Amino acid sequence: MIVLFGANGQLGQEMVRAGAARKVPLVALSHAEANIADPSAVRDAIARHRPALVVNAAAYTKVDLAETEIEAAREANEIGPALLGEACNAAGIPLVHISTDYVFDGTKPTAYVETDRVGPTGSYGRTKEAGERALRATTPRHVILRTSWVYGEFGANFLKTILRLAATRDELRIVADQRGCPTSTLDLAEAILSIAPRLIAGEDLCGTYHFAGSGVTTWHGFASRIVAAQAPFAGRHPRVTPITTAEYPLPARRPANSELDSSLFARTFGIRARPWTEETDRITRVLIDAQPGTTQHVA
Repeated sequence: MIVLFGANGQLGQEMVRAGAARKVPLVALSHAEANIADPSAVRDAIARHRPALVVNAAAYTKVDLAETEIEAAREANEIGPALLGEACNAAGIPLVHISTDYVFDGTKPTAYVETDRVGPTGSYGRTKEAGERALRATTPRHVILRTSWVYGEFGANFLKTILRLAATRDELRIVADQRGCPTSTLDLAEAILSIAPRLIAGEDLCGTYHFAGSGVTTWHGFASRIVAAQAPFAGRHPRVTPITTAEYPLPARRPANSELDSSLFARTFGIRARPWTEETDRITRVLIDAQPGTTQHVA
């Protein structure tokens, strides 16, 4: 039995679907059902379901709002993981925790590896990095998965935003001086479910890993791929114009480089994410097909 915290997030919903497809016994708990920042709720959930593995997909992910909603971000990203780590350690249960590329400052010219020095530049990244440290301090049986640029069929994400904008605008102005590895929720969910049996079996595989989509692009490149993928089906061909970060100022600073090297995870578990281009095309087609009244247009 796996207990998943954060059932209503985009990864949580994908985990539920992927678990059902694999016939994996999985109990998914929403924030309302079990707030990870509530110690009694965490203890009660683990005592009630007696899982063999806990997955924490719960987090505060509003990067810009985190600059002002500091305590809310800290509760979800630092206090919650600490409480989960304590509860899992007391019960002797391994814990998989999802973290982020935002623990780095983005100044490295090449891909980040797990041993690179962290240096978050905003409240979101600082609370996520503090959550990592809390887990390492509270339970030795943990796997921290850092990922980046997550997108999929569920929840709010960049791909869905671009599809919405492409349906009504003739030009999209997208930042082109930040790069990263777009990661589909399906790849991430399947990776977690694939490593779960080995963690449950007690193999000594604990530690911090990077897992992100294969390949690197910019936000502009990501958006261009999405627009190209939707065009034959939606009949929309907006221009995708590159701009700089300075031309699109936001409250929270984004890393210029979010590229994660996932080779340690691949060597350890034998799993790599699919190319981001393939997953972008697939998910775009699924979302377009799901729209009522969609008909294919010949470009």
